[in-house]
Amino acid sequence: QVQLVESGGGLVQPGGSLRLSCATSGTFFSSDYMGWYRQVPGKERERVALITPGGTTRYLDSVKGRFTISRDNAKSTLYLQMNNLKPEDTAVYYCNAGSEDPLYQWRQGTQVTVSS
Repeated sequence: QVQLVESGGGLVQPGGSLRLSCATSGTFFSSDYMGWYRQVPGKERERVALITPGGTTRYLDSVKGRFTISRDNAKSTLYLQMNNLKPEDTAVYYCNAGSEDPLYQWRQGTQVTVSS
């Protein structure tokens, strides 16, 4: 049974930082492309960062230089370090596997709210 458990969200002021975690089980984590996605009500979900099994990373233009995706294969856990957060980063953040289309059903996600 596949589990993806996102955590680490919260309320932060503009310019602040958060670190998201995605604990996985039941997947082929070390050989999977893994990504972080976000969704705002009324808008489509978008992928903000991707990391390949070899560690190559790709980012949405709007988060380049501020977000860093990483993985710990020994712990089957994905991370997203978010710095210099902006109000437009406010969204529910999700993790999933897959190089293009997500492989698994979406889970609960973790809410990130950037507001003063």
